[in-house]
Amino acid sequence: MLTLSSAIAVAGTHPAIAQTQQIFDHVCPSFWWTGMKWSRVQILFHAQENLQQANVQTRYPGVKIIQVHPVENPHYLFVDLQIEPTAKPGNIPLQFTLDDHRSFVYHYHLYPRNPDDGKTRALGINAGDFIYLLMPDRFANGDTTNDRITGMLDQSLQRDSLTARHGGDLQGVINHLDYLKNLGITAIWMTPVLENNEAHASYHGYAFTDHYRVDPRLGNNELYRKLVEKAHQMGLKVIQDIVLNHVGEQHWFVRDMPMKDWLNQWPHYTNTTYRESPLFDPYASKADQKQMSDGWFTPFMPDLNQRNPYVANYLIQNAIWWVEYAGVDAYRIDTYIYCDLDFMNHFNAALLREFPHLHLFGETWVHGVLPQAYFTRNHLDIPFKSNLPGVCDFQWCFATQNAFTQKNGWTSGIIEPYLTLAQDFVYQDPMKNVIFLDNHDMSRIYSVVGQDIRKYESAFTLLLTSRGIPQMYYGDEILMKGISAPDGLVRKDFPGGWPNDTVNKFTESGRSDTENIAFHFIQNLAHFRQQSEALRFGKLMQYMPQANVYVYFRYTSHETVMVAINGNDDDVSVSTNRFVERIHGYQHAYDVLNRQTIEDISQFHLAPYGSLVWQLKP
Repeated sequence: MLTLSSAIAVAGTHPAIAQTQQIFDHVCPSFWWTGMKWSRVQILFHAQENLQQANVQTRYPGVKIIQVHPVENPHYLFVDLQIEPTAKPGNIPLQFTLDDHRSFVYHYHLYPRNPDDGKTRALGINAGDFIYLLMPDRFANGDTTNDRITGMLDQSLQRDSLTARHGGDLQGVINHLDYLKNLGITAIWMTPVLENNEAHASYHGYAFTDHYRVDPRLGNNELYRKLVEKAHQMGLKVIQDIVLNHVGEQHWFVRDMPMKDWLNQWPHYTNTTYRESPLFDPYASKADQKQMSDGWFTPFMPDLNQRNPYVANYLIQNAIWWVEYAGVDAYRIDTYIYCDLDFMNHFNAALLREFPHLHLFGETWVHGVLPQAYFTRNHLDIPFKSNLPGVCDFQWCFATQNAFTQKNGWTSGIIEPYLTLAQDFVYQDPMKNVIFLDNHDMSRIYSVVGQDIRKYESAFTLLLTSRGIPQMYYGDEILMKGISAPDGLVRKDFPGGWPNDTVNKFTESGRSDTENIAFHFIQNLAHFRQQSEALRFGKLMQYMPQANVYVYFRYTSHETVMVAINGNDDDVSVSTNRFVERIHGYQHAYDVLNRQTIEDISQFHLAPYGSLVWQLKP
């Protein structure tokens, strides 16, 4: 019997190459599995031949050719296979006969579905997790032999450049999984790892040129699968970053398009407006709606026409393929608001039907809770209803940054996190939103708060005790700095990730005293969170800030955690009488941040911009 493990050597270099003994340049998806709910697979065949008149037949038990689709470009042929529940793993012989009477057999592989889906792989993520976002090219270089790949367009390798490649890779991530585990991380989100064979700034990963191939400067498909497997063995989950809205201009199906409407085309180049309001504005013009969704993100990122059923199938099947092949646990969906939203509902439903435990969350960089809620499951009475489980909660991020950077006022400063969470009634499940202080497109939190360690610690207190799924950005634990003007300034290398680095901040001895204070602050709170059901899954009760002190509680039937944040630049003392609704029955507490017992909880004291986390005790 054929097994997936026997295909790994093939998939490790390029999943299609070993299959194209005849004429095909690309076959996508390059193989499939038995027992999948997505059982009607549309296979794209691409060759520098005329395939329009090709006849395709097969004789394989449990497999039927439903339809063969010639398209505008004769270099392409789409073949729909129906894989019945009775089909067994093996080689499906596809008999091709071309219009010049040449005939050959192409063997399409079927592998058995992994029985561990949802058990030890494809697990999903939830509010019990703590995500670490990293850029593989800037995190650690574990294999210097793949720093440059002959034939690829971007041959840069210059670590002091903001836009060149620096050499980080998947092996570098594997080498530091124990570091992440020790920090208290439970899930890793890497910026995209798929091939970006672009001539400039290919390091960031958001301009795919091959959907079925890991960028060889990062590793290969097999190494990616091994990274996920190793992470799972260590109790770490992996989130794959995918881009459905656009591709890179050097993508092979852009250089030789299957059909004219494969992309969203305009008479002249048209950029998106980056303004989401027309999508839900009841008075919006169709022109504004179209430019937002169909305009290109940049001139170098062609916009995919997701209304085209061939494009839609390609993207959905590719996403299913990577989960089943590698066992990733969640998808972070880039530029979600720019996609065709009807397609996205179809995409989300297909992925969750195939992998019920999988988590999907979208990048929704908008301004306002209502606009953000529009793109996820919500309680809004509106014509379009999104089925996306969660979003990157930019509103929580903006509010938390403002809590430590804006003057305290009626609606500004420390009250902003309170006001933002007070609007959670619009979400069906706000616990599925990913909350964060910064990311790879934003100024780093330590710089945002003016390199004030007190504000930094209180910001991380909010991150690790609020509702939702917390996510941090690589290097924040060692106080990496940077203002996103340009973005490269917040994407610097992690010191110690390269063989010739003179300082190694992956180690205690390589960090300064202040950096170790920051590291241990996050580590302590993250590890406490792992064993606190209240902080992970408990209910939230918040009290409106008074005298610029924000107090809230996370609680279950058997655990209560109290959190307080001082938004003042002076010491404060606060009586807890106001919070009797939640502290009734408790007399003592465990001070999580200082790791000591509090005998009297009738009042608390906070330093300027200080915070406390108390686990209440009878």
